[in-house]
Amino acid sequence: MRVPIMLTLMASALLGGCTHAVSPALLDMADRDLSFAELRQQPQANQGKIVVLGGVIVQVLHSEEGSLLEVYQTRTNHLGEPVDLDRSGGRFMVLHPAVLEPGIYRKGRRVTVAGRVIGEMIGDLGNLEYRYPYLAALEIRLWEERPQPRHDPFHDPFYGPFYSPYWDPWYGRYRRHPTLFPYRRHPFYSPWW
Repeated sequence: MRVPIMLTLMASALLGGCTHAVSPALLDMADRDLSFAELRQQPQANQGKIVVLGGVIVQVLHSEEGSLLEVYQTRTNHLGEPVDLDRSGGRFMVLHPAVLEPGIYRKGRRVTVAGRVIGEMIGDLGNLEYRYPYLAALEIRLWEERPQPRHDPFHDPFYGPFYSPYWDPWYGRYRRHPTLFPYRRHPFYSPWW
């Protein structure tokens, strides 16, 4: 009796962690065949359609209408999470009716947006005139920030997984900490080296 209950709990835990960023109802209404390149070329022709886009926030502007997010688009994985952040098909604008906290919705945060296409917005990108696809937000999912990788001197990728800077090949054993005991004692040791 306990085995089926445990299997059911494990399956629900695994499936619960693999849900899409957007609610199933909106996902069913979204036009999944519409690519961002097509939306960017013809935003007026796709007016009224619901799309799901992922990207990285460039800036957030506040007005009486709400918050306007400028996002550069990236590819999304099967869960709707923005991935491959170094490649983009362009930028788009999202209008959210509420005032979003600028400390949370800040530059560099990854976001997935389900929104209705309003049309296009013309703005400036540097010295150029830029045409943004313009969406009205229905759902916004903000993703957690990934920690920056740090260099671990004990696991240098050039020396393999078992390399240690304290391994002394002369004696075939680990030596003491190099800052506390900096000199190796071997037959050719000289304090002037």
